[in-house]
Amino acid sequence: MTQNAPAEPAALKVAVLGAGTVGTEVLRLLSQQGTELTQRIGAPLEVIGVAVRDADRDRGEHVPAELLTTDATALVREADLVVELMGGIEPARSLLLEAMAQGASVVTANKALLAQEGAALYEAADVHGVDLYFEAAVAGAIPLVRPVRESLAGDRIQRVLGIVNGTTNFILDAMSRTGASFEDALATAQELGYAEADPTADVEGHDAAAKASILASLAFHSRVRLADVHCEGITQVRAQDIAAAARMGRTIKLLSIVERIPGEAGERISARVYPALIPQNHPLASVSEAYNAVFIEADAAGSLMFYGQGAGGSPTASAVLGDLVSAARARVFGGVGPRESRYAELGLIPLDELRSAFYISLTVQDRPGVLAEIATTLSGHGISISTIHQELLEEGEAISADGDHDPRGGGDLPQAHIGITTHRALESAMTASLDVFSATSTVLAIDSVLRIEGE
Repeated sequence: MTQNAPAEPAALKVAVLGAGTVGTEVLRLLSQQGTELTQRIGAPLEVIGVAVRDADRDRGEHVPAELLTTDATALVREADLVVELMGGIEPARSLLLEAMAQGASVVTANKALLAQEGAALYEAADVHGVDLYFEAAVAGAIPLVRPVRESLAGDRIQRVLGIVNGTTNFILDAMSRTGASFEDALATAQELGYAEADPTADVEGHDAAAKASILASLAFHSRVRLADVHCEGITQVRAQDIAAAARMGRTIKLLSIVERIPGEAGERISARVYPALIPQNHPLASVSEAYNAVFIEADAAGSLMFYGQGAGGSPTASAVLGDLVSAARARVFGGVGPRESRYAELGLIPLDELRSAFYISLTVQDRPGVLAEIATTLSGHGISISTIHQELLEEGEAISADGDHDPRGGGDLPQAHIGITTHRALESAMTASLDVFSATSTVLAIDSVLRIEGE
Protein backbone atom coordinates (compact mmCIF):
# COMPACT_ATOMS: atom_id res chain seq x y z
CA MET A 1 0.00 0.00 0.00
CA THR A 2 1.45 3.33 -1.01
CA GLN A 3 1.00 6.54 0.88
CA ASN A 4 0.29 9.82 -0.81
CA ALA A 5 3.09 12.35 -0.46
CA PRO A 6 2.09 15.38 1.60
CA ALA A 7 0.85 18.25 -0.53
CA GLU A 8 3.24 21.12 -0.93
CA PRO A 9 2.02 24.22 0.88
CA ALA A 10 0.57 26.94 -1.30
CA ALA A 11 2.80 29.91 -1.98
CA LEU A 12 2.15 33.06 0.01
CA LYS A 13 1.52 36.00 -2.31
CA VAL A 14 3.69 39.04 -1.56
CA ALA A 15 2.99 42.58 -2.80
CA VAL A 16 5.81 45.11 -2.59
CA LEU A 17 4.92 48.81 -2.53
CA GLY A 18 7.88 50.87 -3.72
CA ALA A 19 11.02 49.97 -5.65
CA GLY A 20 13.55 52.45 -4.35
CA THR A 21 16.84 51.56 -2.72
CA VAL A 22 15.29 49.42 0.03
CA GLY A 23 12.58 47.92 -2.16
CA THR A 24 15.11 46.84 -4.78
CA GLU A 25 17.30 45.24 -2.12
CA VAL A 26 14.33 43.38 -0.63
CA LEU A 27 13.48 41.97 -4.04
CA ARG A 28 17.10 40.94 -4.60
CA LEU A 29 17.24 39.08 -1.30
CA LEU A 30 13.88 37.42 -1.90
CA SER A 31 15.17 36.14 -5.24
CA GLN A 32 18.57 34.99 -4.01
CA GLN A 33 17.41 33.45 -0.73
CA GLY A 34 14.08 32.07 -1.90
CA THR A 35 14.83 28.41 -1.20
CA GLU A 36 16.20 29.05 2.27
CA LEU A 37 13.33 31.38 3.16
CA THR A 38 10.86 28.71 2.09
CA GLN A 39 12.49 26.28 4.52
CA ARG A 40 12.36 28.80 7.34
CA ILE A 41 8.74 29.74 6.71
CA GLY A 42 7.28 26.39 5.71
CA ALA A 43 5.87 27.76 2.46
CA PRO A 44 7.31 29.58 -0.55
CA LEU A 45 6.96 33.33 -1.06
CA GLU A 46 5.75 34.52 -4.45
CA VAL A 47 6.12 38.19 -5.34
CA ILE A 48 2.99 38.94 -7.34
CA GLY A 49 3.72 42.59 -8.10
CA VAL A 50 5.68 45.72 -7.31
CA ALA A 51 3.74 48.99 -7.15
CA VAL A 52 5.58 52.02 -8.58
CA ARG A 53 4.68 55.44 -9.93
CA ASP A 54 6.30 54.80 -13.33
CA ALA A 55 6.05 51.24 -14.61
CA ASP A 56 7.99 52.01 -17.80
CA ARG A 57 11.25 52.87 -16.07
CA ASP A 58 13.98 50.24 -16.03
CA ARG A 59 14.78 49.39 -12.42
CA GLY A 60 17.53 46.82 -12.90
CA GLU A 61 17.79 43.07 -12.94
CA HIS A 62 16.32 42.55 -9.48
CA VAL A 63 13.02 44.26 -10.33
CA PRO A 64 11.49 42.33 -13.26
CA ALA A 65 9.52 44.59 -15.57
CA GLU A 66 6.60 42.14 -15.70
CA LEU A 67 6.01 42.65 -11.95
CA LEU A 68 5.70 46.43 -12.13
CA THR A 69 2.29 48.02 -11.79
CA THR A 70 0.87 51.44 -11.07
CA ASP A 71 -2.37 49.98 -9.65
CA ALA A 72 -1.31 49.53 -6.03
CA THR A 73 -4.89 49.13 -4.77
CA ALA A 74 -5.61 46.14 -7.02
CA LEU A 75 -2.26 44.63 -6.06
CA VAL A 76 -2.78 44.72 -2.30
CA ARG A 77 -6.23 43.15 -2.67
CA GLU A 78 -4.63 40.01 -4.10
CA ALA A 79 -1.84 39.67 -1.55
CA ASP A 80 -1.35 37.60 1.60
CA LEU A 81 1.55 39.80 2.71
CA VAL A 82 2.18 43.45 1.86
CA VAL A 83 5.59 45.09 2.21
CA GLU A 84 5.28 48.90 2.26
CA LEU A 85 8.43 50.81 1.34
CA MET A 86 6.89 53.88 -0.30
CA GLY A 87 7.27 56.32 2.57
CA GLY A 88 5.00 59.26 3.33
CA ILE A 89 1.51 59.21 4.79
CA GLU A 90 -0.70 58.88 1.71
CA PRO A 91 -1.30 56.74 -0.24
CA ALA A 92 0.63 54.40 2.09
CA ARG A 93 -1.96 54.68 4.88
CA SER A 94 -4.96 53.95 2.66
CA LEU A 95 -3.18 51.07 0.93
CA LEU A 96 -2.22 49.38 4.18
CA LEU A 97 -5.72 49.76 5.62
CA GLU A 98 -7.13 48.26 2.41
CA ALA A 99 -4.62 45.41 2.55
CA MET A 100 -5.56 44.55 6.14
CA ALA A 101 -9.26 44.78 5.33
CA GLN A 102 -8.64 42.13 2.66
CA GLY A 103 -6.87 39.89 5.18
CA ALA A 104 -3.23 40.65 4.38
CA SER A 105 -0.56 41.08 7.03
CA VAL A 106 1.65 44.13 6.68
CA VAL A 107 5.36 44.86 6.98
CA THR A 108 6.41 48.52 6.83
CA ALA A 109 9.55 50.61 7.27
CA ASN A 110 7.54 53.84 7.35
CA LYS A 111 8.32 55.58 10.66
CA ALA A 112 6.44 58.78 9.77
CA LEU A 113 3.29 56.79 9.05
CA LEU A 114 3.55 54.81 12.29
CA ALA A 115 4.25 57.91 14.36
CA GLN A 116 1.27 59.77 12.91
CA GLU A 117 -1.23 57.01 12.08
CA GLY A 118 -0.10 54.12 14.26
CA ALA A 119 -3.40 53.98 16.16
CA ALA A 120 -5.44 53.44 12.97
CA LEU A 121 -3.04 50.74 11.74
CA TYR A 122 -3.00 48.88 15.06
CA GLU A 123 -6.80 48.97 15.26
CA ALA A 124 -7.17 47.67 11.70
CA ALA A 125 -4.77 44.81 12.44
CA ASP A 126 -6.85 43.85 15.49
CA VAL A 127 -10.19 44.10 13.71
CA HIS A 128 -9.08 41.95 10.77
CA GLY A 129 -6.88 39.53 12.71
CA VAL A 130 -3.69 40.26 10.77
CA ASP A 131 -0.17 41.29 11.73
CA LEU A 132 1.60 44.64 11.66
CA TYR A 133 5.40 44.46 11.74
CA PHE A 134 7.77 47.44 11.59
CA GLU A 135 11.27 46.53 12.79
CA ALA A 136 12.85 48.46 9.91
CA ALA A 137 11.10 51.69 10.92
CA VAL A 138 13.53 52.34 13.79
CA ALA A 139 17.33 52.07 13.52
CA GLY A 140 17.52 50.10 10.27
CA ALA A 141 19.15 46.70 10.73
CA ILE A 142 19.48 47.03 14.52
CA PRO A 143 17.02 44.64 16.19
CA LEU A 144 15.37 47.15 18.48
CA VAL A 145 11.60 47.05 18.04
CA ARG A 146 11.31 43.31 18.69
CA PRO A 147 13.38 43.40 21.91
CA VAL A 148 11.36 46.32 23.24
CA ARG A 149 7.92 44.89 22.53
CA GLU A 150 8.71 41.18 22.98
CA SER A 151 11.97 40.37 24.77
CA LEU A 152 11.41 43.04 27.43
CA ALA A 153 7.63 42.57 27.65
CA GLY A 154 8.04 41.17 31.16
CA ASP A 155 10.30 43.99 32.34
CA ARG A 156 9.74 47.64 33.13
CA ILE A 157 11.64 49.99 30.85
CA GLN A 158 12.60 53.27 32.47
CA ARG A 159 14.51 55.06 29.72
CA VAL A 160 15.57 54.76 26.09
CA LEU A 161 18.35 57.05 24.91
CA GLY A 162 20.20 56.92 21.64
CA ILE A 163 21.38 58.05 18.25
CA VAL A 164 18.73 56.96 15.75
CA ASN A 165 19.50 59.12 12.72
CA GLY A 166 22.60 58.26 10.71
CA THR A 167 22.65 61.44 8.62
CA THR A 168 22.91 63.80 11.57
CA ASN A 169 25.44 61.58 13.28
CA PHE A 170 27.60 61.62 10.15
CA ILE A 171 27.42 65.43 10.01
CA LEU A 172 28.24 65.96 13.70
CA ASP A 173 31.02 63.38 13.54
CA ALA A 174 32.54 65.13 10.51
CA MET A 175 32.32 68.50 12.28
CA SER A 176 34.06 67.00 15.30
CA ARG A 177 36.84 65.28 13.34
CA THR A 178 37.61 68.03 10.83
CA GLY A 179 36.42 71.29 12.39
CA ALA A 180 34.08 71.81 9.43
CA SER A 181 31.04 74.04 9.59
CA PHE A 182 27.56 72.52 9.57
CA GLU A 183 27.06 73.63 5.96
CA ASP A 184 30.31 72.03 4.77
CA ALA A 185 29.68 68.79 6.67
CA LEU A 186 26.17 68.60 5.22
CA ALA A 187 27.53 69.09 1.70
CA THR A 188 29.96 66.22 2.26
CA ALA A 189 27.14 64.00 3.55
CA GLN A 190 25.11 64.77 0.43
CA GLU A 191 28.05 64.05 -1.88
CA LEU A 192 28.57 60.65 -0.23
CA GLY A 193 24.88 59.76 -0.26
CA TYR A 194 24.35 59.96 3.50
CA ALA A 195 22.00 62.94 3.18
CA GLU A 196 19.14 63.60 0.77
CA ALA A 197 19.08 66.56 -1.60
CA ASP A 198 16.42 67.94 0.76
CA PRO A 199 17.82 66.98 4.19
CA THR A 200 15.11 68.73 6.21
CA ALA A 201 13.58 65.62 7.79
CA ASP A 202 16.99 64.57 9.10
CA VAL A 203 18.73 67.80 10.09
CA GLU A 204 15.63 69.34 11.69
CA GLY A 205 15.17 66.21 13.82
CA HIS A 206 11.82 65.08 12.36
CA ASP A 207 13.06 61.60 11.43
CA ALA A 208 14.49 61.04 14.91
CA ALA A 209 11.30 62.38 16.49
CA ALA A 210 9.15 59.88 14.58
CA LYS A 211 11.36 57.07 15.86
CA ALA A 212 11.18 58.47 19.40
CA SER A 213 7.39 58.41 19.14
CA ILE A 214 7.43 54.72 18.18
CA LEU A 215 9.92 53.77 20.91
CA ALA A 216 8.01 55.66 23.61
CA SER A 217 4.74 54.01 22.61
CA LEU A 218 6.30 50.54 22.77
CA ALA A 219 8.40 51.06 25.90
CA PHE A 220 5.72 52.68 28.04
CA HIS A 221 2.56 50.94 26.76
CA SER A 222 0.98 54.27 25.86
CA ARG A 223 0.17 56.02 22.62
CA VAL A 224 2.72 58.73 21.95
CA ARG A 225 2.12 60.70 18.78
CA LEU A 226 4.70 62.52 16.71
CA ALA A 227 3.18 65.82 17.88
CA ASP A 228 3.93 64.81 21.48
CA VAL A 229 7.71 64.71 20.86
CA HIS A 230 9.72 67.87 21.52
CA CYS A 231 11.97 68.24 18.50
CA GLU A 232 15.11 70.30 17.83
CA GLY A 233 17.53 69.68 14.97
CA ILE A 234 21.23 70.36 14.44
CA THR A 235 21.13 73.28 12.01
CA GLN A 236 22.15 75.73 14.75
CA VAL A 237 25.13 73.69 15.95
CA ARG A 238 28.29 75.66 15.09
CA ALA A 239 31.91 74.65 14.73
CA GLN A 240 32.56 76.80 17.82
CA ASP A 241 30.13 74.64 19.81
CA ILE A 242 31.94 71.48 18.73
CA ALA A 243 35.27 73.04 19.78
CA ALA A 244 33.84 74.18 23.11
CA ALA A 245 32.48 70.70 23.79
CA ALA A 246 35.89 69.17 23.06
CA ARG A 247 37.54 71.65 25.41
CA MET A 248 35.21 70.43 28.15
CA GLY A 249 35.86 66.76 27.40
CA ARG A 250 32.51 66.32 25.65
CA THR A 251 31.09 65.83 22.17
CA ILE A 252 27.75 66.77 20.58
CA LYS A 253 25.23 64.18 19.38
CA LEU A 254 21.60 64.39 18.28
CA LEU A 255 19.83 62.32 20.93
CA SER A 256 16.38 60.78 21.06
CA ILE A 257 15.32 60.40 24.68
CA VAL A 258 12.14 58.81 26.01
CA GLU A 259 11.73 58.16 29.71
CA ARG A 260 9.37 57.76 32.62
CA ILE A 261 9.24 60.81 34.90
CA PRO A 262 7.86 60.20 38.40
CA GLY A 263 5.86 62.91 40.12
CA GLU A 264 3.31 63.63 42.81
CA ALA A 265 0.47 63.02 40.34
CA GLY A 266 2.01 59.76 39.13
CA GLU A 267 4.29 58.86 36.27
CA ARG A 268 4.37 60.75 33.00
CA ILE A 269 6.35 60.34 29.78
CA SER A 270 8.98 62.62 28.33
CA ALA A 271 9.78 62.22 24.64
CA ARG A 272 12.31 64.60 23.16
CA VAL A 273 14.94 65.02 20.44
CA TYR A 274 17.73 67.58 20.57
CA PRO A 275 21.49 67.99 20.15
CA ALA A 276 23.26 67.54 23.46
CA LEU A 277 26.73 67.47 24.95
CA ILE A 278 27.79 64.06 26.29
CA PRO A 279 31.10 63.07 27.94
CA GLN A 280 33.74 61.71 25.57
CA ASN A 281 33.95 58.56 27.69
CA HIS A 282 30.22 57.85 27.20
CA PRO A 283 29.64 54.89 24.85
CA LEU A 284 27.51 57.02 22.54
CA ALA A 285 30.36 59.49 22.07
CA SER A 286 32.32 56.95 20.02
CA VAL A 287 29.46 56.21 17.61
CA SER A 288 30.84 57.52 14.35
CA GLU A 289 29.77 58.19 10.76
CA ALA A 290 26.23 57.03 9.94
CA TYR A 291 25.95 54.40 12.67
CA ASN A 292 23.18 54.26 15.25
CA ALA A 293 23.30 53.20 18.89
CA VAL A 294 20.54 52.96 21.50
CA PHE A 295 20.63 52.45 25.28
CA ILE A 296 17.72 50.85 27.08
CA GLU A 297 17.50 51.02 30.88
CA ALA A 298 15.12 48.47 32.43
CA ASP A 299 14.45 47.48 36.03
CA ALA A 300 15.43 43.82 35.78
CA ALA A 301 17.59 43.68 32.64
CA GLY A 302 19.62 46.71 33.62
CA SER A 303 21.39 48.66 30.87
CA LEU A 304 21.36 47.28 27.32
CA MET A 305 23.05 48.77 24.26
CA PHE A 306 22.14 48.15 20.61
CA TYR A 307 24.57 49.24 17.91
CA GLY A 308 24.77 48.94 14.14
CA GLN A 309 23.94 50.43 10.77
CA GLY A 310 20.80 52.50 11.08
CA ALA A 311 20.09 53.08 7.40
CA GLY A 312 20.97 51.95 3.88
CA GLY A 313 19.47 49.51 1.43
CA SER A 314 20.95 46.25 2.70
CA PRO A 315 20.66 46.87 6.47
CA THR A 316 17.05 48.05 6.19
CA ALA A 317 16.16 45.20 3.84
CA SER A 318 17.53 42.76 6.42
CA ALA A 319 15.06 44.07 9.00
CA VAL A 320 12.21 44.00 6.48
CA LEU A 321 12.89 40.36 5.60
CA GLY A 322 13.02 39.42 9.27
CA ASP A 323 9.52 40.84 9.69
CA LEU A 324 8.34 39.21 6.49
CA VAL A 325 9.48 35.78 7.70
CA SER A 326 7.71 36.30 11.04
CA ALA A 327 4.45 37.39 9.40
CA ALA A 328 4.62 34.54 6.87
CA ARG A 329 5.25 31.89 9.54
CA ALA A 330 2.22 33.13 11.48
CA ARG A 331 0.07 32.58 8.39
CA VAL A 332 1.48 29.08 7.81
CA PHE A 333 1.29 27.81 11.39
CA GLY A 334 -1.56 29.93 12.72
CA GLY A 335 -1.71 32.59 15.38
CA VAL A 336 -0.87 36.26 15.27
CA GLY A 337 2.15 38.32 16.16
CA PRO A 338 2.50 40.96 18.90
CA ARG A 339 -0.41 43.34 19.33
CA GLU A 340 -0.47 46.94 20.47
CA SER A 341 -0.01 47.35 24.23
CA ARG A 342 -1.40 50.64 25.55
CA TYR A 343 -2.88 49.72 28.88
CA ALA A 344 -0.81 52.30 30.79
CA GLU A 345 -1.98 55.41 28.91
CA LEU A 346 0.59 57.59 30.64
CA GLY A 347 0.34 61.31 30.05
CA LEU A 348 3.06 63.52 28.57
CA ILE A 349 5.11 65.93 30.65
CA PRO A 350 5.77 69.34 29.04
CA LEU A 351 9.41 70.14 28.34
CA ASP A 352 9.42 73.20 30.60
CA GLU A 353 8.70 70.96 33.62
CA LEU A 354 11.84 68.88 33.05
CA ARG A 355 15.21 69.50 34.67
CA SER A 356 18.34 69.63 32.50
CA ALA A 357 21.94 70.74 32.71
CA PHE A 358 22.84 73.36 30.09
CA TYR A 359 25.69 74.83 28.11
CA ILE A 360 25.02 78.41 27.02
CA SER A 361 27.29 80.55 24.86
CA LEU A 362 26.96 84.34 25.06
CA THR A 363 28.64 87.31 23.40
CA VAL A 364 28.82 90.13 25.94
CA GLN A 365 30.33 93.53 26.56
CA ASP A 366 33.73 93.05 28.17
CA ARG A 367 33.50 95.32 31.21
CA PRO A 368 33.56 94.92 34.99
CA GLY A 369 30.41 93.43 36.50
CA VAL A 370 29.17 91.53 33.44
CA LEU A 371 29.80 88.09 34.91
CA ALA A 372 28.12 89.15 38.13
CA GLU A 373 25.04 90.34 36.21
CA ILE A 374 24.79 87.05 34.32
CA ALA A 375 25.28 85.00 37.48
CA THR A 376 22.64 87.08 39.30
CA THR A 377 20.12 86.51 36.51
CA LEU A 378 20.71 82.76 36.49
CA SER A 379 20.69 82.45 40.25
CA GLY A 380 17.51 84.54 40.44
CA HIS A 381 15.81 81.82 38.39
CA GLY A 382 17.21 79.00 40.50
CA ILE A 383 20.06 78.08 38.14
CA SER A 384 23.48 77.24 39.61
CA ILE A 385 26.60 77.74 37.48
CA SER A 386 29.02 74.82 37.18
CA THR A 387 31.80 76.31 35.03
CA ILE A 388 32.58 79.54 33.16
CA HIS A 389 34.96 80.01 30.25
CA GLN A 390 35.68 83.50 28.91
CA GLU A 391 37.59 84.64 25.81
CA LEU A 392 38.13 88.20 24.58
CA LEU A 393 36.93 88.56 20.99
CA GLU A 394 39.45 89.81 18.46
CA GLU A 395 38.76 92.60 16.01
CA GLY A 396 36.59 91.37 13.18
CA GLU A 397 34.84 88.87 15.49
CA ALA A 398 32.93 91.46 17.46
CA ILE A 399 29.29 92.17 16.82
CA SER A 400 27.37 95.41 16.83
CA ALA A 401 24.62 96.23 19.28
CA ASP A 402 21.95 94.94 16.88
CA GLY A 403 23.56 91.52 16.83
CA ASP A 404 25.19 91.73 13.42
CA HIS A 405 28.87 90.99 12.94
CA ASP A 406 30.78 94.26 12.68
CA PRO A 407 33.76 94.11 10.28
CA ARG A 408 35.19 97.28 11.83
CA GLY A 409 35.81 95.61 15.17
CA GLY A 410 32.47 96.39 16.76
CA GLY A 411 31.27 98.98 19.22
CA ASP A 412 32.87 101.31 21.71
CA LEU A 413 33.64 98.60 24.26
CA PRO A 414 35.62 95.40 23.81
CA GLN A 415 33.56 92.24 23.63
CA ALA A 416 33.97 88.75 25.03
CA HIS A 417 32.64 85.29 24.49
CA ILE A 418 31.40 83.49 27.61
CA GLY A 419 30.64 79.77 27.78
CA ILE A 420 28.69 78.63 30.84
CA THR A 421 27.70 75.16 32.00
CA THR A 422 25.02 74.82 34.66
CA HIS A 423 23.84 72.27 37.13
CA ARG A 424 20.43 70.72 36.49
CA ALA A 425 17.63 73.26 36.46
CA LEU A 426 14.08 73.61 35.24
CA GLU A 427 13.74 74.17 31.51
CA SER A 428 11.28 76.97 32.27
CA ALA A 429 13.91 78.68 34.42
CA MET A 430 16.44 78.63 31.59
CA THR A 431 13.84 80.00 29.18
CA ALA A 432 13.10 82.87 31.57
CA SER A 433 16.82 83.60 32.00
CA LEU A 434 17.35 83.70 28.25
CA ASP A 435 14.44 86.14 27.94
CA VAL A 436 16.25 88.45 30.38
CA PHE A 437 19.52 88.13 28.45
CA SER A 438 17.72 88.97 25.21
CA ALA A 439 16.38 92.18 26.74
CA THR A 440 19.64 93.50 28.18
CA SER A 441 22.31 95.53 26.42
CA THR A 442 25.02 93.67 28.32
CA VAL A 443 24.40 90.43 26.41
CA LEU A 444 24.89 91.20 22.73
CA ALA A 445 24.01 87.73 21.45
CA ILE A 446 22.86 84.34 22.71
CA ASP A 447 25.02 82.21 20.45
CA SER A 448 24.07 78.70 21.59
CA VAL A 449 21.92 76.86 24.10
CA LEU A 450 22.61 73.13 24.37
CA ARG A 451 21.67 70.56 26.98
CA ILE A 452 24.12 68.25 28.71
CA GLU A 453 23.25 64.55 28.98
CA GLY A 454 24.91 61.31 30.04
CA GLU A 455 26.46 62.48 33.31
